[in-house]
Formats: sequence, C-alpha cells, structure tokens
Amino acid sequence: MSRSPDVAIIGGTGVYDVPGLRLGDAHVHDTAYGQALLRFGRFADDSGSSAEVVFLARHGTEHTIPPHRVNYRANIAALQDLGVGAVVATAAVGSLRRDLPPGRLVLLDQFLDFTRCRPSTFFDGDGRVEHTDMTQPYDATVRKLLIQAAQRAGIELESRGTYVCTEGPRFETTAEVAMFAGLGGDVVGMTNVPEVVLAREAGLSYAAVALITNLGAGLSPSPLTHEEVVEAMEENAKQLADLLAALFCGFARAHKE
Repeated sequence: MSRSPDVAIIGGTGVYDVPGLRLGDAHVHDTAYGQALLRFGRFADDSGSSAEVVFLARHGTEHTIPPHRVNYRANIAALQDLGVGAVVATAAVGSLRRDLPPGRLVLLDQFLDFTRCRPSTFFDGDGRVEHTDMTQPYDATVRKLLIQAAQRAGIELESRGTYVCTEGPRFETTAEVAMFAGLGGDVVGMTNVPEVVLAREAGLSYAAVALITNLGAGLSPSPLTHEEVVEAMEENAKQLADLLAALFCGFARAHKE
C-alpha cells in the first residue's frame, strides 16, 4: 500500500464486501491487546481515481465471534497503528420506533451504554488517569461526508439516531425495549460500545451507520431470531454498499484534485 488507508470499514453482520472494492487476502495485525484480522484493498471509480481502503470484519470472516467476545481494543488499536484517515462502522440494529421500519439506514450521533462485562478503555492500569470527552461521540466531518455520499447516491439516510448498546448475545425483552425508547433511544444493538469509545480515545475519526433489520421486542408481531437478522441484512445490504461506494468515490476524487 502506497499510503495510509483513506478509509477503514468495520463491517458488522451481513457486511463483508462492497462492489467496486478489490480486497486482498486477510492479514493478521498484532497489537498490545491481541490480533486483528485486516484486508487491504483499493476502490477505483470510473475516472481512474482511487482510494485506499482497509476492511475489518467485526465478527470474523465467517461470523464466528459473538458481540460480547469481539476484541474491540485490538481492532481499534490496529486501525490506529495504520493511521487511517476515517473509520466507518456498520451495524445491524433493531428499531425502537415504529416510524423507523426495517430497511432504513440511520447515521448515529449519540449512544446509551448498557454493556457490563467488556474491556472498555485503553486507559486501564497503566498509571494514567484520563477522561475522554464524549459530548459528540461520532466525528462530525465523517458524518458530513456520509450525508453527502447518501445525497449523491440518492439514498435515504436518517441523519441522527441514538444507539442503545446492550451486552448480548441475547435479544432484548419487551420491557427493555419500552424503557430504551422512553430514554430517547432510536435503535438497539450489541456492538457499537465500546468500539466508539475506544475510537475516540485513540483519536480516530469514527462514524457509524446502522441498518435496521427488525422491530424491537413488543413492537414486532413475532419473536426474533439471528437468522432473520442476517436475512434482512442481506436483503437490504445493497443500499449500504452503495453508500460506502459513494463515500469511497469522494475520497478518490479528493486525491485526484
């Protein structure tokens, strides 16, 4: 790779590839927190402009790592080592609002943390006392680039949304969904925390796009299964892939200019 990656994509459930993005073989990157599995590639647009991209499958290449066992610190530390220009994470989520139906894309701007057992900071036991500002957890510049990419691609994108992160791997109860909605949550998932916190600590320009795959418990007429989430993600993955492709085009044009 001739330069540091322009964009890192952290792919969640159902996001393992983007049309137009050519990725190489998986590469193991060692960090102080363990290993991260990365794939490097390049996106080229019709004009011949290109963007360097690194792809990280959050749950592993075969989706074998459950959300509460993801090594978030190793993943973020690896991207920090590479000096990536921007990090865009994707996530499959349930909706806490009936007016946000399955298939809708939501650009996150806030989160509520209900995780309990995950290593959640880099500032842990090394003699430093650090307190990271989280007033705006997601990078404003990258969020703006994603909004512009959605406009260019003609994709409907909710520009704001509060993500409720639960420990998992179980789904939420009906009472929990009602509580989360009452607290101001819009969508619920199991992976964005501590990922966003660690990215902030590492100084990375991080944003996240959530794809709604289902209504939350009590809002849906039937119980939810993981298979249904994967199927819904696959059915709606094209618009998310088109959004990422439009984002890559923006970076490619910026290099050409």
